Amino acid sequence: MSLGVDDDPDADAPDPTVRLRALAHPVRMRILSLLTASALTAAEIARELDLTHANASYHLRHLLAAGLIEVAGEERIRGGDAKRYRYDPASQRDRPGSGLAAGPATPEHRLLYDALAAELRRRAHHLRPGPGNFLTDAEFWIDPETWDEIRNTIAEASARLHHAARPAHTPGTHRVSATVALFRMED
Repeated sequence: MSLGVDDDPDADAPDPTVRLRALAHPVRMRILSLLTASALTAAEIARELDLTHANASYHLRHLLAAGLIEVAGEERIRGGDAKRYRYDPASQRDRPGSGLAAGPATPEHRLLYDALAAELRRRAHHLRPGPGNFLTDAEFWIDPETWDEIRNTIAEASARLHHAARPAHTPGTHRVSATVALFRMED
């Protein structure tokens, strides 16, 4: 299946549409979260997310073709070669098209936000009530300077959160959820 990207691994970053479509799937978002803290094989991802190996491999191929993950190494497992994949959020910030492209909203943008909403609904079923949780929802008008300051502060907090991620089930850690969607709206 063609994802609309060049087969040359040294080619420029994929079309932003390909990246948006690759992200616009709740399973792929979960895979990116797992791969933030450790390099994993398709089999390990399948076990952690209760997927078939084929399904995990399928989603990994989409993420790899979109330039969102990288092969972090290969190893021999039971007589075969297994690739380990890794997601480095820091590598995405400076790539062309890594953010949501400027211009009009496309169906791909809406797919991405639909996937975010679906993933938030799934995670909400695992909510542990108590102190330390935080929720905000807002739609209002603010000046551009304040918007830039707040957006940058939240982007920095997001980077810190990704940096603090540890492998799933690491002793002494808490399973947490974070969904952030900041965007300007049409009047």
